[in-house]
Amino acid sequence: MSAVIAEGLSKQYSLGESNEAYLAIRDVLARRSASTIRKVSRVFSSEPASPALDGTTRKVVPSGAFLALDDVSFEIKHGDVVGLIGRNGSGKSTLLKIISRITTPTRGRARIRGRLASLLEVGTGFHGELTGRENVLLNGAILGMKHREIKSKFDEIVAFADVEQFLDTPVKRYSSGMFIRLAFSVAAHLDPDILLVDEVLAVGDAAFQKKCLAKLGEAGQEGRTVVFVSHNMNAVEQLCTSGILLDRGKLIQHSPDVADCIRQYASRAGTDFHFHRWEPVVPVRFNDWFNPSRMYLGDRAGNPVPSPLGATDDVWLHVEGTVEGAQSTLRVGYNFFTSDGVLLYSTWHTDGAVAGEVRLGQGQCHLRSRVPTPLLNEGGFRVELVGSVQGVSALFPRESAPSLSLTIGSEKYGTSYWMLKRLGILAPQIEWEVGTA
Repeated sequence: MSAVIAEGLSKQYSLGESNEAYLAIRDVLARRSASTIRKVSRVFSSEPASPALDGTTRKVVPSGAFLALDDVSFEIKHGDVVGLIGRNGSGKSTLLKIISRITTPTRGRARIRGRLASLLEVGTGFHGELTGRENVLLNGAILGMKHREIKSKFDEIVAFADVEQFLDTPVKRYSSGMFIRLAFSVAAHLDPDILLVDEVLAVGDAAFQKKCLAKLGEAGQEGRTVVFVSHNMNAVEQLCTSGILLDRGKLIQHSPDVADCIRQYASRAGTDFHFHRWEPVVPVRFNDWFNPSRMYLGDRAGNPVPSPLGATDDVWLHVEGTVEGAQSTLRVGYNFFTSDGVLLYSTWHTDGAVAGEVRLGQGQCHLRSRVPTPLLNEGGFRVELVGSVQGVSALFPRESAPSLSLTIGSEKYGTSYWMLKRLGILAPQIEWEVGTA
């Protein structure tokens, strides 16, 4: 059954003026303040307003219309975690506001089935003069939580926000980080069937962002429907089961292949996304033999490497994880693909080793392998973790295997005789000798 259905959604705005049927209180106050400021500015300004042809003055109002959404249709099933991606101005926030009933579409309709909660602007409804405790109670009620529900979750909300010490202090004295933590915590502890999350995780420190992503991951695992807007492509790829790509108000792609949506986004944006680190936001158990906890590109010591990479950069793939049970036939390695999905090579940690020398014992382990950057041509590549045990074809399902991406830069060859990208997938610098016949 579908949780969200969008049918031919279009949203048109008139440039320079509002055609909104719905106005929030803050919008009314902002407009009245702006009107007053304009009047005062005209009194004290030495510059006249724009002259009309008859010599009088009149206000210049921009004309024209802007389509924020253009005939967008899709269905999201119950339990799907959907990554809504696209460049700034592509219509993502407008789409979420229509689904949330904050604004109405110019054409088409959106239907939802289930209790909806939206995290579009964290902190809306918080009052600076009220304490953290009072704002939790007030904001929870505004978001639709019953009083007993708020009381039952109060301790969990406060613990998640990590503001126990300042709970009875007015929030106007909170730092911006404390304010955001508390506001997100209240909204995140609703029990909705459908959760809409705009780019609210761009604020806060790295530890809190990871905590928020883990909370969203838990919502997905509990069978809730989540629509997640973010420019953090690593988070989108890890959390989401499908992707929706918007560009200039149009639906470009709606696919269960999240990685392909991201590639389409990257190509349209004219950029490459360098995913040099994989680390699950929530613990993942793939199998009964070897479970990775982190995979990243770095130098031999694990320090960060630049993006894009150069031919002379010392680049290693690091894999950290837990060997659940000692197996003499356990192998861990990786496949190396071009951006077009062509398998360039595969390698295992047992390559070139004498039997028994590199056997993985039970417990924590750290593997590393040098990436042959001097062989690679300019362009993008993808690294995918693989593993096997005798009698088991693969430890990591292809659709969810840990993977990274990297780009080799154009300044590769160190010679003035050839400045362009070479033909072929590989670009080895092969030794030559020049002599006379």
